[in-house]
Amino acid sequence: MSRVKKVIKDLLFFSEPEVKYQYILKEKEDEEEKYTEEYVDAKPGSDEEAIEILENARKKEQSKKGKDRTALKKPIALSEIVSGTKDKDDSKPGNKDKEEKQKNERIPEQEPEQNQGQQQKRKTKNEEPREQESQTGGKGKSNDSKKENGNEKEESEIVSDITANLRYMKKVYNVPLNSDIVIREFDITVKDTLIPAFIVFIDGLVDNKIIDDDILQPLMLLSNLDVSSEEESVEEYIKNHILPHHQLKEVYKYSEVIGDINFGSCAIFVDGIKVVFTADVKGWEHRGIDRPVSESVIRGPQEGFTEQIRANTSLVRRMLKDENLIVENIMIGRRSKTPCALLYIKDIANESLVKEVRRRLKSIMIDYVFDSGELEQLIEDSTFSTMPQVLASERPDRISSLLAEGNVAVIVNGSPYVLSMPATMANFMQTPEDAYLRFPYSLLLRILRIIAMLLSLLLPGTYVAITNFHQEMIPTDLLFAIAASRETVPFPTVVEIFIMEIAFELIREAGLRIPGIIGTTIGIIGALILGQAAVAANIVSPILIIIVAVTGIGSFAIPNFSMGFSFRINRFIYIIMGAVAGFLGITVAIFAQTVMVAASKSFGVPFLTPPGPKTVEDFTDAFIRTPIWKQEFRPDHINAKEERKQPHISRRWKLDGTRGGQKDEK
Repeated sequence: MSRVKKVIKDLLFFSEPEVKYQYILKEKEDEEEKYTEEYVDAKPGSDEEAIEILENARKKEQSKKGKDRTALKKPIALSEIVSGTKDKDDSKPGNKDKEEKQKNERIPEQEPEQNQGQQQKRKTKNEEPREQESQTGGKGKSNDSKKENGNEKEESEIVSDITANLRYMKKVYNVPLNSDIVIREFDITVKDTLIPAFIVFIDGLVDNKIIDDDILQPLMLLSNLDVSSEEESVEEYIKNHILPHHQLKEVYKYSEVIGDINFGSCAIFVDGIKVVFTADVKGWEHRGIDRPVSESVIRGPQEGFTEQIRANTSLVRRMLKDENLIVENIMIGRRSKTPCALLYIKDIANESLVKEVRRRLKSIMIDYVFDSGELEQLIEDSTFSTMPQVLASERPDRISSLLAEGNVAVIVNGSPYVLSMPATMANFMQTPEDAYLRFPYSLLLRILRIIAMLLSLLLPGTYVAITNFHQEMIPTDLLFAIAASRETVPFPTVVEIFIMEIAFELIREAGLRIPGIIGTTIGIIGALILGQAAVAANIVSPILIIIVAVTGIGSFAIPNFSMGFSFRINRFIYIIMGAVAGFLGITVAIFAQTVMVAASKSFGVPFLTPPGPKTVEDFTDAFIRTPIWKQEFRPDHINAKEERKQPHISRRWKLDGTRGGQKDEK
């Protein structure tokens, strides 16, 4: 019984944890390193067998004294491969000086004494928690060991033993249980010497033709070449003379290798060197660039974002050909490892805003993120607010225009919707087509959208309030008509409108879930048949069908899908308040919603900006559209580095004094 009470209490009185956010107007210390450290520590533990493979390989390398084949930067010289042994005349002082000089130039592996010292340090570090465990009763021992093992595996450096690397990669990817993991073993010929090697990639994520032509063929068939520099290392030899791939990267940690493989790269392991070459060979199937579905326009660009992150960043760069456009890569999700891109213009965007967005993204600790909708819920300010705080768009032109004004955008791989922040009420009532149409047309459309917003939100509740409490406000003839239509209806007005609103929402949802033309047909025919049948059965009155239809049309005129959802929820609140207290209830609901919306913020920016709080005397492009040549300044609430985006007189032809190609003599 107590458990049931606790569950009910949590549901009724649930509140968000108190978190102090860093807004634009407040400057705090950057805590990126802290969150990244916590993120690494929170990784789950891995198999102990894979860790043992790495430890055994390191012990073998440490036992080989005097053989510095596995140095980090310069592992082994080609001359040493050819000779196989040291020069016989080591006793000569000149050769000794050369050897000492070469050893000093390299970054050698740690000596056994140093390793012993580090092991002693590790022992002392490990002994301290043991002493604490003895005092506390040994709690938390298993969790600490799992974290240490997981971190040791994930952050450990590459070893030079090809056998250990092969066993390790098979263990990590569960080969041969995983059928799509391909491990190809082969030999590299370097100056008539065979060096074992292998590559690892995931079938289906790579282009097999690129692997055959640019990776395997040069390594297996074209590697036996003469190089003028005999002291060149194997690493440099492979990178500079064998592999022609343009996106070749050197990796020194297993975690980076695994991350690149999972994202469509192939990893090349070579015996005797402590480095892995990863080549970008992505080749998976993806959707091409198509028209936007939810933000279609008649006049304007017809390209929309896709699910591929690099295609989306290229679409933005095609719109904004600015060298100051920054694209930062951020990985989110411990298991999904979803690539995300943070976009902003360096010399325009507010640095505090960029830091805050980066801080929130890097502080997310979750197993998987597959869509920008999930990321939006993780970074928004207020979860329980019906108003959206982040703008999502699938149009590159709109995201580019917001970036040019000083906003910050986030692209999530696998999602065709790009997030933009901060977002205000005015942003959700605008469409990209407003900038492409002439001033009178766009002004008229803006006014129509505001009217549609008010109808969608207030019309059903106002009808209920008037028919129940304020009949004197209705003309007499109309009042008689309403009374005559409701004469045979057995339900009160509020029940009628609830029945029709719920039926309308069901028809809308069914039309969205049924694909293609069938969904639209079902939506139209279903609404007509259902409304006519409800009127014929005397369940609802005919005038109520008109009220619900006008409300639905008004909700469809709202350009943003998330804002439309908000109005659909608030509509039912207004119906209830109108049924309870008439116009007084609607007034109280309007006041409460206005206070809540005015108090909400999006990344430190008030949601009702610029009208409230009023930041500038003349805001030219908020709810009312002004001519494009009068929009001289960027939005003041973003606090962009460059406030002015165009001169006072942007139409320079006005200053020429020419008419029809001829100078005006006056």
